[in-house]
Amino acid sequence: MELRYVGFDQTQNTRNYHFERMAKGEPAVRLDISADLARFLEHRIRIQDGPSLCATKLASDLENSLSGQHQLTNADLAAHVTARATAEALRIESRSRRGHRPARTE
Repeated sequence: MELRYVGFDQTQNTRNYHFERMAKGEPAVRLDISADLARFLEHRIRIQDGPSLCATKLASDLENSLSGQHQLTNADLAAHVTARATAEALRIESRSRRGHRPARTE
């Protein structure tokens, strides 16, 4: 199964992202997931991250056989922020380790 982002529409603060689920030998199925843009601001998440966050959420919903309306929740966005902060901390730690080489003795 593959998800393909095909666009969005917006009504006030709610953006509805549109995807197509592609499975070999089956017709494409349209899936929609909504996101409250005010929550993006609250968590300081770039709007450009919306499609990838929604694709991840949809894939998870489909793996867990959740059907019906799909929504990017506050918990999903908080988890993204936590993962982003953890990755940044690991990157900084890795960089600082490379900078501290043992002194050469001759």
